[in-house]
Amino acid sequence: MRATRTELPVIFEAGPASIRGIDHDGVRLALVSVPAGTDFSPLLKGLPDDRCQAPHWGYLLKGRLRVEYASGAETFTAGDFMILPAGHTGVAEEDTDFIEVTRSHQHEEFVTNARRNLQYAQTPGE
Repeated sequence: MRATRTELPVIFEAGPASIRGIDHDGVRLALVSVPAGTDFSPLLKGLPDDRCQAPHWGYLLKGRLRVEYASGAETFTAGDFMILPAGHTGVAEEDTDFIEVTRSHQHEEFVTNARRNLQYAQTPGE
């Protein structure tokens, strides 16, 4: 299979931020695009420790991503490979695009939680 970035199905979208990707054999390959200042923490509320519980393997195409763990933080820049263990959150310090590989069911748990949190944040009067 081959696809361009615009041919990949949208898995999650919130304003200019998006996740496009495909699942194959229990693995999700995703392209994540987020503007500078994007904080993933509000999307993770409700997960254990309010952090992503899925490990990810990835590659930063552009930008700067600060990833925070209970034990500290590290920053990735364009051209860096990433291995993110379970228990992380992050902030895009610049407009950022990265590719990530995750087990499909674990990534879908994040997406479901993120949609719920986004919907709750957009519901007036709650």
